Amino acid sequence: MKTRADWTLELQLKAARDQCAGEYVAAAVDAVIAHMNSGQSRSRRGGKRLTDLLEAARRLAADGDEWHVVRLLQDSLDYAENRILLPDFEERYRLFQDGERSEANRSSLGQFLDILYYSAVLTVRSFADENPQASFDDLIAHIESLRADALLLEAPEGRPGRYRLIRGKAEMLLWIERKLRDRVDVEDIRDVARRLVATPEALLALAADEDGMLLLRAAELQQRMAKLGELRKLAEDPGASEYDLQQAFETQPWIFGGRFIETAARRSLILGSEFDIPLLRADGSLHIVELKRAMGLASPLVVRQGASFVPAADVHHAVMQAVTYLVGLDENRHQIRAELGIEARRASATVLIGHPARHPEIPEDQINEALRTLNTHISRVEVLTYKELIDNAERALGGPAANPGPEMGLPFPGFRADQEFDVYGNAGDRRV
Repeated sequence: MKTRADWTLELQLKAARDQCAGEYVAAAVDAVIAHMNSGQSRSRRGGKRLTDLLEAARRLAADGDEWHVVRLLQDSLDYAENRILLPDFEERYRLFQDGERSEANRSSLGQFLDILYYSAVLTVRSFADENPQASFDDLIAHIESLRADALLLEAPEGRPGRYRLIRGKAEMLLWIERKLRDRVDVEDIRDVARRLVATPEALLALAADEDGMLLLRAAELQQRMAKLGELRKLAEDPGASEYDLQQAFETQPWIFGGRFIETAARRSLILGSEFDIPLLRADGSLHIVELKRAMGLASPLVVRQGASFVPAADVHHAVMQAVTYLVGLDENRHQIRAELGIEARRASATVLIGHPARHPEIPEDQINEALRTLNTHISRVEVLTYKELIDNAERALGGPAANPGPEMGLPFPGFRADQEFDVYGNAGDRRV
């Protein structure tokens, strides 16, 4: 971010310099002023060096208990970093001449408020004329919607100096943002949504065109494959903590299967328990994911018993932890449904734990077989390794882990472009 260094800031610093009691603090402020005036041209120097010097001067003032100087320097730093506007900065300290307040600023603010209140009066009158039976709450909701739409104000190219406010645009933005968040994983989904809502004709054309929808689907697949690569790398990191894994996986509910549409807003649904990842199905029912370490798991994932391998103690402990959660959800299902609208009766769970690479001496298929044998004996909890979950998701997307079908190299027989598959290979309608 570009820093600001001007005459107003220099006057402020000189005023702060006069308030300094300690010589070290005064010298630090002098160093800031000297830097500002050390440029080759008449312009004052800013940059990171300016903010570093201001922060150093502020620390010295704090160490010397010169708190009035600390405040002056903090405001100077905020101004330099563009967190305080020029009129506010000047008004606050009355830096000019005899210290009288700016009449121009007062007049400008008064005119702005006059226009604002006049517009509010017209809005209320218009709404009352068009909706004579409307309540006060209806009026407030109408004004709130106008306020949201104001953030999406347009500046038409052909009408300089004029602006256009389109009603209902904020609602459309929210709808697009939610759809994109469900379908495409990008870093700043809101910016993408704003670009689309800015040109609704382009959005409609894209959604109505078969090739346009294919383009959106291709972008979705590409983004998800890239995200799988990041998740695989994290799962293979011995230093990744449970928190690291939770932060990465909770934003990708699709990886757990097409049955899940989103992550629940609250992680604590019953007293004394906080779920790692609570997922919601389309019917509002709950599925919880309990995360343990992957490559960083301290104890064995499986142990030998006779001629085969069986899940180790940590796996059983994680399963019983998930079962305890499910019992609590069953006991509190009526309260959860009444307060949150979530169906917790007969909820299910997935335990993610370990990674086959943690045991290079044991064949991966034997590890998976041991966990699948356990899964056949517990009805509401499923145990998966991180690798198996990621491999399943990659197969569903048709990536390198997929086994080619007999024809055309498709991910598996019966694959269609208008379908979405969960990590277990179950097909589902993926239309918006």
